[in-house]
Amino acid sequence: MQAIVVTPVKDALGPTLETIKAVKNARGNFYYWVFNDYSTDQTKIALESAQRELGFQLVHLEELTQNPSPNYKTVLQLSQKNALEAGLPLIIVESDVKVQQDTLTALVSFAQSNPRTGLVGAITHDEEGKVNFPYLKFKKYKNKGSVKTDRSLSFCCTLISKPFLEKYDFSNLDKSKDWYDTHISYKSLELGFENHVLMDLPVWHRPHGSRPWKQLKYKNPVLYYFKKWFSGKDKI
Repeated sequence: MQAIVVTPVKDALGPTLETIKAVKNARGNFYYWVFNDYSTDQTKIALESAQRELGFQLVHLEELTQNPSPNYKTVLQLSQKNALEAGLPLIIVESDVKVQQDTLTALVSFAQSNPRTGLVGAITHDEEGKVNFPYLKFKKYKNKGSVKTDRSLSFCCTLISKPFLEKYDFSNLDKSKDWYDTHISYKSLELGFENHVLMDLPVWHRPHGSRPWKQLKYKNPVLYYFKKWFSGKDKI
């Protein structure tokens, strides 16, 4: 096996199933875990059906914790434990991302060839092939292969290396945060690792598909900014 691959799921059923199928169709040998974070019964049933058809490990977080969604910290902690026990790197593919057949093997290959890697992410594109959120800040590097960066990476489609997993215990993550990509990106640098974005490894990203509350930005911006600033949502 080359890596542990995980996808956290919170409804958005159509894109989620596309994500799962793309991961299962990708080249290479991977353990694949899908974490259902208190989705609707409809999503739960559909995931169980997809599990029988495609074959992957499905975890319903409602069976492990009474903490209401989001439970990203729990997903990260369980995934780190699984990766360390298997002696493998961890790849996060979020449920609004569709990988290509060579995406996962390319991430693993880069980390193996660059042993100081802490995190390495695939560049996100829209349906038309243009760099999009959350990596718009990198679009000026579009003609490069890999870009070493001190800026934060997103978990959209990102490998966390085995050496970094061995150095930083995810039980230290702040439970007050909803999302952890910025914190872990900077912790990687703090511990002496390098973070990279692969500009020649695009994945299709539907922004905010894995964070349904963010759709309020387009439907009800007043409520969106209330949740963002006053309810402490998305402080990473």
